Amino acid sequence: MTTHRSPKPAGRPGPTQPVERAVTAALVLSVVAGVGWVGGMIYTVLEWPL
Repeated sequence: MTTHRSPKPAGRPGPTQPVERAVTAALVLSVVAGVGWVGGMIYTVLEWPL
């Protein structure tokens, strides 16, 4: 019985999981940095002496 799966790539079997972890970590850090920046801007506007 044949399957409809594509064959595995013929290249070297590289570790994809560490790359995915690095990309996920970078995205999480960038979201945290963005939220911190927005929070800082809101704080600055609220505390701005008028």
